[in-house]
Amino acid sequence: MDVAAVTHILVVSDPARSADWWTDTLGALVFRSYGSSVVLDLHGSWLLLVTGGEPTADKPSVTFAPPDTPDRVGHALTLRVTDCRAAYDELRGKGAVFLTPPHDWGAEVRCFLRDPDGHLVELSEAR
Repeated sequence: MDVAAVTHILVVSDPARSADWWTDTLGALVFRSYGSSVVLDLHGSWLLLVTGGEPTADKPSVTFAPPDTPDRVGHALTLRVTDCRAAYDELRGKGAVFLTPPHDWGAEVRCFLRDPDGHLVELSEAR
């Protein structure tokens, strides 16, 4: 298998609001929009924001929906940063809400925040 790129799909309730958050807060760039979907370049990775939808012919038993319980996570994004505490301060200045301040685990400093639909984003500084 020859993979050209990996794209993370996030199901969101309002693609425009989510795109604003991902661009304004985390520095993503809008690559393109089509229909109700927005494609973002998130520091070299692709992030596709889509609205929910019913099953389709290629996914006959799968319904796309934003998270309904933010404290039960099936997918999270990790952003590796050079200085977790500085990133925490910068993003809080942009209105980001974190679960806790950065925690030092010895080999790693990390903290977590959520996007407008509750998707979990980890900031991680490896030591």
